[in-house]
Amino acid sequence: MHFLAPIAFAFAATLPVVVVFYLLKRKRVVKLVSSNVLWRKFLAETQASAPFQRLRHNWLLILQLLLLALVILALARPYFAGKTSGGRLLVAILDASASMQSTDDDPSRFELARRDVLRLVDSMHDTDQMVLLLAAGHTEVKQSPTSSKPALRRAVQSCTVTDAPTRLGEALKLAQPLVRDRADAEVHLFSDGAIGLLEEFKHEGLNMVYHRFGKRAENLGIVTLDVRSHPDDPSRRAVFVSIANASTNPAQTDVELRFDGQLVETRPLKLGARETSPLVFAAAQRADAGIFTVQLTAKDDLAADNQASVVSLLPQPVRVLLVTRGNRFLEKALGAVSSVGLSVAADLADDGAGYDFVVVDNMLPTVWPAGNVLAVRVAGTNWFGGGGATNALSGFGVVEAPPIVDWKNTHPLLRFVNFDDVGIGEALAIKTPPWAVALVESPSTPLILAGEAGRRRVIWLGFDTLQSNWPRKTSFPIFMANAVEWLNPATATAAQLLVRAGDPVRLTLAAPLRSPKMVLPDATERTIALEPTARELVFGETQRQGVYRLITGTNATQICVNLLDPAETDNTPRAELELGKYARIRATTTKQANLEMWRWIAGAGLLVLLFEWWYYHRRTA
Repeated sequence: MHFLAPIAFAFAATLPVVVVFYLLKRKRVVKLVSSNVLWRKFLAETQASAPFQRLRHNWLLILQLLLLALVILALARPYFAGKTSGGRLLVAILDASASMQSTDDDPSRFELARRDVLRLVDSMHDTDQMVLLLAAGHTEVKQSPTSSKPALRRAVQSCTVTDAPTRLGEALKLAQPLVRDRADAEVHLFSDGAIGLLEEFKHEGLNMVYHRFGKRAENLGIVTLDVRSHPDDPSRRAVFVSIANASTNPAQTDVELRFDGQLVETRPLKLGARETSPLVFAAAQRADAGIFTVQLTAKDDLAADNQASVVSLLPQPVRVLLVTRGNRFLEKALGAVSSVGLSVAADLADDGAGYDFVVVDNMLPTVWPAGNVLAVRVAGTNWFGGGGATNALSGFGVVEAPPIVDWKNTHPLLRFVNFDDVGIGEALAIKTPPWAVALVESPSTPLILAGEAGRRRVIWLGFDTLQSNWPRKTSFPIFMANAVEWLNPATATAAQLLVRAGDPVRLTLAAPLRSPKMVLPDATERTIALEPTARELVFGETQRQGVYRLITGTNATQICVNLLDPAETDNTPRAELELGKYARIRATTTKQANLEMWRWIAGAGLLVLLFEWWYYHRRTA
């Protein structure tokens, strides 16, 4: 047995005081009481003149001492706690993602979760240990294994909620080695369940307890935001936004568009239950660069996704060099893009530094481009683990008439692109390298790859477009327009200025920076330490959404950090977690590890009083 308040035993000093009262000489005063069955002997006794008398056997004294002892014991809050040999290991994972800010729980889901973690700390046995992990955009180890409850309480109190999405897989990967092969280890997840499918843990057999928070899903949120040139009017900007309704009831809101804080347009929007609606705003841009902000006016349970911002840079002409021996289809498709200034050459004598990107069509140039490149049936320096530029077309097998079995239409390069009825004569047989993603695939080889190799963007086509019917399909010029957008360095720069909360800011540096500072949305400043030869700036403190400002001397660069995550906007509390196709972990509530006894002891004291009352009435009946 243990005691939560052992200091209460100090009241045990009152027990001898009760006995002393029975030894003292008393003057009789007639009082009217409810029961005098235990007092009658004293009414008949004659008291000695001495100040003390001999202590006699008396049931009233015994009952009073017993009642007082029970009160003292109840105040000490005794409890029983079993102990395991060596103690348990508890891994507590506290979800600090944006959806945990929902206010359907009072004051929020995160605050209730933090209180429950503290209760779990209080329930630990003396031999138990706990690890505390804070899971949001990235997992942070708030407390390594310890049995110190004060240290754990401080770690829990230091946890704060973020505007970032949940990446629970990272937290479980940290917890897995700690609990592997330990029958007494438990993983306690405190979350609302908005974490997606955890396919990679379906065979791990994690001993997980899922503490669910949240009561409902009443939320509207911005899930996508982008700005581009208006397709009908290049002098204007088109702002594309998608708004989702996570509720099972219809909802409505006003959608406000602002440019650099000035209201541009307001639109009413009605959304059905569980519906996502796209909107397109057209706006003039009066400066070289500015920030478009979209804001929802509806009041809901989650405010973190009601506003999003994007940096808008005015488009500049794209300088493109096509190196080819003759491909009119490719030349016309690139020239049809309004922003492209196209030059055509039979060879490349320099590294193409004067162009935004270079297209190399089915030939080996004298000098390989130094910047972004679209390569058609040609391999650059060591892209696929084989030779350099001198043997870029050798050493590869050939696949005859490869069928197209899959393509990733979610990638920006394949937006509005369809490969139905596209036939290919032959293609190079390669394996997808680590730096690339296979966008179009056949059973034996990828046909189109995209990625970043050596700090430059690369699109690789493994077949000659003239040996296919693709140039005669509508999807061909659409793909080339998407490729111009994706390979344009200005697009990459704009992409670096739009960051998801929790992800690091990464900016490519053209020249070294001296003492750069980042101003956070709450106006606090952070100094960034950079090596003199650093070619990239990385800043990771982006847990809060808003506009960040990078100060370098007299220059300031604005960076927009947003949530923009459909899984967080859909803040429906999940009754179970999915670990693969069949494995499930249902939300549960755990019993207190400590069984406190003070209620039973207080009840025993009440029974003592009731016994005296019953005994009196039994004698007088």
